[in-house]
Amino acid sequence: MGDDCEDGARAMASRIRAEVLDSFDEELEEEIDDERLARLLDHFSGHPEISSLSRAVYFKELFRLQRELVKLQDWVAAKGQKAVVIFEGRDAAGKGGVIKRITQRLNPRVCRVVALSAPSEREKGQWYFQRYVPHLPARGEIVLFDRSWYNRAGVERVMGFCSEDEVEEFFRSVPEFERMLVRSGIALIKYWFSITDSEQHFRFEMRIRDPLKQWKLSPMDLQSRVRWEAYTKAKEDMLERTHIAEAPWWVVEAVDKKRARLNCIAHLLARFPYNEIEHPEVVLPAREHNPDYIREPIPRDMYVPKLY
Repeated sequence: MGDDCEDGARAMASRIRAEVLDSFDEELEEEIDDERLARLLDHFSGHPEISSLSRAVYFKELFRLQRELVKLQDWVAAKGQKAVVIFEGRDAAGKGGVIKRITQRLNPRVCRVVALSAPSEREKGQWYFQRYVPHLPARGEIVLFDRSWYNRAGVERVMGFCSEDEVEEFFRSVPEFERMLVRSGIALIKYWFSITDSEQHFRFEMRIRDPLKQWKLSPMDLQSRVRWEAYTKAKEDMLERTHIAEAPWWVVEAVDKKRARLNCIAHLLARFPYNEIEHPEVVLPAREHNPDYIREPIPRDMYVPKLY
């Protein structure tokens, strides 16, 4: 009996290890896909889209940082902290990639992503910040904004969706709005992902050529290429006028995606004085067995066909 128990324990440990390794496969597939897409554009010889950072180093650091993010998540939940992290940058700058790596191992009830669509007609008639307020965190929550109220200083301004008077009112209001959030106990962290003109061009070319990623290109994205200089001027104005002591801007150099992800996550972790939260040991209870229970068979036509 003792040998059987030991064999069973070893088999269970082996299966658990295999499942943990499998959980990393999605990330590996993402990276391989990035490289495949880069090679579709072989006329961009020597392009830094394929990172100079080795895959082994990248994965080792990414998984180490993700373990720290889990500790941060537990600390935020246990201590009732509140955090807002804003991700801004040009189209194809890599905001979505780093957000995916941050949330990949976290509990969506603690850390959630807000990516609002264009405002409705009713929302256009509200106080500008009103539609963002319901998404702010309660105690024990982290909210990541994939674009934010800074749409007014960027796309809305450049594309003419608002007046210059409305832009000026935004610049007057946003420092006070953000100071109010910080006074309420919200840690507010703002990232701008910076890429070059040629890098954005390259990433758009990748999306055009890949049917799995063409959905990422909208008419607005294409206009952002046409109006590169206008977006640059708008960005410079935004950073200058909204870089405040209570909520400064942090610029992420994002031409190399892998380095940008690691640098951003490491910097984000350093913004919090978190520590590891002790958890009671979890013991799986024995399942109850009722001799009167009979498992009813499920009709075969209800099963998904085994194509693989």
